[in-house]
Amino acid sequence: MTDPTDLSLPEAAEAIRTGTLSPVDYVSAFLDRIDRYDHRLNAFVSVDRDGALRDARAAEREIAAGGWRGPLHGVPIAIKDIFDVAGQRTSAHSKIRVDHVAERDAFVIARLRRAGAVLIGKTALHEFATGGPSFDLPWPPARNPWNPDCHPGGSSSGSGVAVAAGFSPVALGTDTSGSIRHPATVCGVAGLKPTYGVVGRSGVFPLSFSLDHVGPLARTAADCAVLLEAIVAADPDDPAAVPHPAPDFRSRISQGVKGLRLGVIEAFTAAANAEIRDGFEAACRQLEALGAELVPLRLSPLDTYAGCGRLILQAEGFAVHEPWLRSRIADYGMRGRTRLLPGAFLSAADYIRAQQMRTLLAREFAAAMAGVDAALCVSSLELPCAIADEAEVDRTYDRQARTPFNVTGTPAVSVPMGFSQSGLPMGLQVLGKAFDEATMLRVAHAYETATGFHRRRPDLDPARP
Repeated sequence: MTDPTDLSLPEAAEAIRTGTLSPVDYVSAFLDRIDRYDHRLNAFVSVDRDGALRDARAAEREIAAGGWRGPLHGVPIAIKDIFDVAGQRTSAHSKIRVDHVAERDAFVIARLRRAGAVLIGKTALHEFATGGPSFDLPWPPARNPWNPDCHPGGSSSGSGVAVAAGFSPVALGTDTSGSIRHPATVCGVAGLKPTYGVVGRSGVFPLSFSLDHVGPLARTAADCAVLLEAIVAADPDDPAAVPHPAPDFRSRISQGVKGLRLGVIEAFTAAANAEIRDGFEAACRQLEALGAELVPLRLSPLDTYAGCGRLILQAEGFAVHEPWLRSRIADYGMRGRTRLLPGAFLSAADYIRAQQMRTLLAREFAAAMAGVDAALCVSSLELPCAIADEAEVDRTYDRQARTPFNVTGTPAVSVPMGFSQSGLPMGLQVLGKAFDEATMLRVAHAYETATGFHRRRPDLDPARP
């Protein structure tokens, strides 16, 4: 009999709809894996076993009575512990908020409940979604399921680990400077940052108001599309909310790439590790073999985009945290303090100039994308380093090509791009025009289907304590 945790999201949804898979059995299978393996990986800071089984039983009764709500009904989902879930702690993985209990659901959590999803637990993150893996916080950092001694990516680290380890078929994360796509990349799953403003953020603890995005992590781009359709909606309590003009992300996903024109951002890839560059070149050849036309896409240097995003994040992050940094600085972890304090030394003029630069970079990217259907670049420039190697964690912190698309506010998805010689995952970024997640997902799905890298699973049973 097929292990239900191995099913794709569409396969599981159809089995639940037709009654051949019980939501209770499905949710229980993931809970059992968490019990068996998560003591080594630390993906979760809390697991709501009783609540998940209660909601699974309710879903089973409702579906049996003819009330199937859609492809997330009865499906478990892991939630980054930065989203408010009524009656549960929202710690942001920090001592600062260790006793904070949410009074109501975040907007996106309410959307998931409406779709019938089963909330299975809260996942680990970098403190307040910044900094990096830390050992001086109330909970240990999540670990990479491909090698627990390695960095799992972040800041949505637990969400990436949960999906890769088979603890949940899908997860919810946030992405301010690549925080969904980084764990997706190094854990070997798919992670999607949508267009800025199309997924509501009320009830999500902020890091950088003008860069924060909410999005899904899942095993495949197609699974991400299912979750995205459920959560895309204008949030009346999010001042940046915008309605999505075409929130259909699945009807064209299997149409392939033949005839599509894809831009290649070589400038964002040139400085990557040799194995990652080789993987990217192979990915480009694969898409050409599938019928896409590849053309160079010329943009300002990666450092220009990264520097702009970094300054905005530091300024806005300090604005959020200034009261606690003044009154409770000792309660922050070392990495959180290190990332947030530089904002204290920025002027209003610095921030304004960075936002002006951002406008120019967004225009540049939009103009470059006008001649293509989607674009390609790597996600990380380095393979994941040892999680306990503080110097290497710091060195590789900005060695990535994800921040530019937080600056532009345009959609980006990372999907598996093969494995290094040491067996660690690498990631391909597929980039879309604003509000055109559908074409971006079509490219990502075609690549995944042709390569099959997403089918490989980490071995969680090797002999280790």
